[in-house]
Amino acid sequence: MTKESYEVLQEDLKRLIKEERPKVIQDIAEARAHGDLSENAEYDAAKNRQGFIEGRILELQDKLARAYVVDLSNLKPDKVVFGATITMYDTATEEEVTYKIVGEDEADIKLGKISCTSPVGKALIGHKLDDTVRVSVPSGMKEYEIIEIRYE
Repeated sequence: MTKESYEVLQEDLKRLIKEERPKVIQDIAEARAHGDLSENAEYDAAKNRQGFIEGRILELQDKLARAYVVDLSNLKPDKVVFGATITMYDTATEEEVTYKIVGEDEADIKLGKISCTSPVGKALIGHKLDDTVRVSVPSGMKEYEIIEIRYE
């Protein structure tokens, strides 16, 4: 994963442990104080939220423990690799598009981040500046010319 994504996951984990977990524990205590737990919707909601938070904490701890952070600082921007930001010319629309190749968990097309396992991501990996790349996508065949590669 990228360093940026690793840091985002760390911050999310800290927030869950330091803010969300204590808050939900307090919510459960308040709901218990209201009496009969069998018909207490607040208690049920707080317990469900606690389960979600604890599950997310475990998930984040596992991801961070198994993460391999890619260091792009020593690479020359001559080839498309994981973590690269690529600006391309779409020959069909005659427009420039920019994508960053990231892991599956980080992908968000609205932010210009595509997964390395997506059809476009797979097709771009290994290509060089000025290469023309043909990609089969759900809407048909796309053709891109790589006009810039950078590592941020």
